[in-house]
Amino acid sequence: MKRSNIYILLSLFVIISVSGCKKRDLTSTSEQEILFQYDYRSSSQHSGYFIDSEGNVFTYNDPSFWNNPDNDLEISQEQIAENIGNSVFSGIKIPEDELSRYSKVIEFIASSKVTGPGKSIPVEGTAQYICYQYNENSQKYRGHLIRSEGNVTRENLNFHSKRVAQWMKEIGISVIP
Repeated sequence: MKRSNIYILLSLFVIISVSGCKKRDLTSTSEQEILFQYDYRSSSQHSGYFIDSEGNVFTYNDPSFWNNPDNDLEISQEQIAENIGNSVFSGIKIPEDELSRYSKVIEFIASSKVTGPGKSIPVEGTAQYICYQYNENSQKYRGHLIRSEGNVTRENLNFHSKRVAQWMKEIGISVIP
C-alpha cells in the first residue's frame, strides 16, 4: 500500500511540474527583437526608446522615416527592424535578471484590459509605454498598452503595469535628454 502511495505522489509531482511550465513563462523567443517601447509624440517631436530581448536600449529622436503600428498596435518584424535601424544604441544595457523580472509579466499585462481615455491636464503630446509579444507564425508584434500619459491618459488594469511603467520612466530619465 505504501508503494502505491509513493507512485501516486510521484505521478502527481510529475504532472504538477509539467503543468507548471506554461507558455506565459516563455516571454521571448529567439526571433523576438523588442520587448518594450516608450514613445512620445507631439506636433513638433517624436522620440522614445526600445528595449530589445538582450536588454539593449535603443533611442530615437525625430527619425526621418518611421513605421507606425496599426490601430491594434500590430507591427511586422520587418518594420521593427527598420525602426531599430533608425535608432541609436544608447550605451545602456539592462541587466539580465532585471530584464527577466519585467519581461515575465508581459503575458499578464497583455491579457488585461485598459481604461478608457481619461481627463488630463492639457499638454502637447502623448507618451505611451508599450510591451510587445511576438507571433512567429505571422512574424508580427502585438503591442499592449501599459500606460498612456499626456493628451490621452489610459492605464492597463493589470497589477504589474504600474511597476513596469515606473521602471520604464526611470530608464527614460537616463536615455532621453
